[in-house]
Amino acid sequence: MLQLTNRIALVTGASRGIGRAIAETLARQGAVVIAASRGENAKETVDAIVAAGGRAELLPLDVTDAAAVEAAVAGIVARHGRIDIVVSNAGITRDTLLLRMKREDWDAVLATNLTATFTLCQASLKPMLKQRGGRIVAISSVVGQMGNAGQANYAASKAGLIGFCKSMAREVASRGITVNVVAPGLIETDMTKVIREDSRGDWAAKIPLGRLGSPADVAHAVCFLASDEAAYITGHVLAVNGGMYT
Repeated sequence: MLQLTNRIALVTGASRGIGRAIAETLARQGAVVIAASRGENAKETVDAIVAAGGRAELLPLDVTDAAAVEAAVAGIVARHGRIDIVVSNAGITRDTLLLRMKREDWDAVLATNLTATFTLCQASLKPMLKQRGGRIVAISSVVGQMGNAGQANYAASKAGLIGFCKSMAREVASRGITVNVVAPGLIETDMTKVIREDSRGDWAAKIPLGRLGSPADVAHAVCFLASDEAAYITGHVLAVNGGMYT
């Protein structure tokens, strides 16, 4: 069993789906989880962790507000003395064909999915460099690897995360900080519930394992990359997609 006892872990987009599963899984392995989301949306996540005997804090946060992100990281370090794990998971979609895409839909997706990760990582690296250690995991997508019609903005943001993290990994490896990416495939979340049943069948047929993934499938991958067992892995993209893209 992976042990993350007393590690201080920040998870953005922790209110539901993949983010909530990541937060709960890290907590079960002993981490102190700071569950970030807009307003108090992650309160149920925190309550569930505490009810299960874990430790968690609610952090209201708009990841597109750079000043708020910097203040949030500084506050975590002030309260706990360090920050060990950062999982950049917050993300949105604004799907439409490129010819119909409004500039504001492009800007919103890039701001939340990519630029916010830049801000979060830049703020988190400062204490990690001082403590000479840390784990950063960004949640990308299979769409960022293979593309998908109607998701040019989302695919660009998720592909950008891969290049960003690979570059960052090279910059900070000498200080004991690892930076990795998890790229989920089609996962059973609120975001994928909007897919019609017939379309879901078409997607599932493209997945060699024959099913959509679960948030737990992604969470276990993140937990591994955040652990000591993954200390020699950095700059890596871990695909959690059932074999639909390799």
